[in-house]
Amino acid sequence: MDEDATPTLRGGCECGAVRYEAHGRPYHRTVCHCTTCRRTSGAPMVGWFSVGATGFRFTQGEPRRFRSSAQAVRSFCGDCGTPLLFKRDGLDEVDVSICSLDDPEAVRPEDHTYVRSRLGWAIVADGLPQYLAARED
Repeated sequence: MDEDATPTLRGGCECGAVRYEAHGRPYHRTVCHCTTCRRTSGAPMVGWFSVGATGFRFTQGEPRRFRSSAQAVRSFCGDCGTPLLFKRDGLDEVDVSICSLDDPEAVRPEDHTYVRSRLGWAIVADGLPQYLAARED
């Protein structure tokens, strides 16, 4: 993706019931290895990117939501279960699951976070920086 561009990224769930648009340049592009991301996705790690909350909107359907911790809410398709969003309380941003994009190659992760929770068999050999917890900006 052109780093200077202000793209409109589109995506949605596997079954097509929920669709979204994310406007603005993605930031905090990471692969998360935390236990909660793993359990809510059924995957060994999850790729996320952030956009400003005002730059994100659902264009079709409404996701289901649940509070996955005392500080955050996750959104997913209530029909097929695709993880879509992570929203931390008090922040004016949303984290969007990279693989829910129509073109997941458009947003490449820049690092790995919460690698202290990484599964031993999930070897990370891509050369990206790794952080034990959240990346410090």
